[in-house]
Amino acid sequence: MNKTEEKRGREKETVTEMIRFYCKKNHKKHNDELCPECKSLLNYAISRVNNCPFMETKTFCSNCKVHCYKPEMREKIRIVMRYSGPRMLFVHPVMCLKHLIESKKEKKRLKLSA
Repeated sequence: MNKTEEKRGREKETVTEMIRFYCKKNHKKHNDELCPECKSLLNYAISRVNNCPFMETKTFCSNCKVHCYKPEMREKIRIVMRYSGPRMLFVHPVMCLKHLIESKKEKKRLKLSA
């Protein structure tokens, strides 16, 4: 597996866990199955990651200059991220720290190239 596919896989894993956590806490799902709204959002997010032409040069969607999400879906994912992001530290601490480190590196890289 090449580096781009690894990044794609990590991004899909992260968004899946964040949506799963959000759905469980907000839509009272106590099994691994998502509600229809969250399942739709996850499918949309995965399709965006799978089709991202910038995967080689960016870390996460939040650091991308091009926002390919439809406005409605972008707002939904933003709500999920705002809720799940801070809480992921307690649920998936290693994943959260890796995400934070990669995000900081990317922001620093973008700042230096500007």
